Amino acid sequence: MPTELQSRLEPPPARGREREPIVLDRVSRAYRSRAGDLVEALDRVSLRVHAGELVAVVGPSGCGKSTLLELICGLQPPDAGAVACAPAVLMPQRDLLLPWLCALDNAALALRIAGLRRARARETARALFSELGLDGFERAHPHELSGGMRQRVAFLRTLLSGKPVLCLDEPFGALDALTRYEMQDWLARTLARARPRTDERRTVVLVTHDVEEAALLADRIVVLSARPGRVLAELDVALPRPRTRTDPEVSALRERALSALGMGGRP
Repeated sequence: MPTELQSRLEPPPARGREREPIVLDRVSRAYRSRAGDLVEALDRVSLRVHAGELVAVVGPSGCGKSTLLELICGLQPPDAGAVACAPAVLMPQRDLLLPWLCALDNAALALRIAGLRRARARETARALFSELGLDGFERAHPHELSGGMRQRVAFLRTLLSGKPVLCLDEPFGALDALTRYEMQDWLARTLARARPRTDERRTVVLVTHDVEEAALLADRIVVLSARPGRVLAELDVALPRPRTRTDPEVSALRERALSALGMGGRP
């Protein structure tokens, strides 16, 4: 029997064959800096993400990774090219929990916005707290939670949005190194348990500056160039989950990604 978390990660099976949930065709995007200069963020980026795939996007700082997620989520339009995406929700680097709400109500916020009554929204969110290692902290406010726990609450809120596409923008980037490693291991275990290889599971795009994180979590790694971001390489990851940092295949994949970035194996 699937767990409650698994059912949340896997929307009901679609009828018939659906299109790929994310298609970007030669997309370019530029914006004005505060100084008024034109900044090219992305240049002719083409990307297709299959249903249920977890794609990690890596690249240098400022290469347009966050812009790419905002395009997928429909938060800004492309200047050129075409974007066709299923409904998507964005989880930014900062958890953005509301300080006056407890953890349970923060997690249930997406359900409340969707129109669910408070009691039902709380009941739905509470059922997942144990699976996410949050059992016993339902009534805690954000300032009473560790950084890792806050990110788990934010991740749960993202899941409960019900959108078929999840866009995660460096979700662990603001955490200290030890907590970040713990959260990466936690998410790897969660994905291994809750994402069997079917075409009905959630589609995830993970933006990260951490190549090792991409190797640990992704089904495919997309490497972007320095600004303006262009696709340098796409690396398929045919490794079972959960993965460990000491796995030679993970290390080899990390080196391939670094080589594509032109970093010559440097971390």
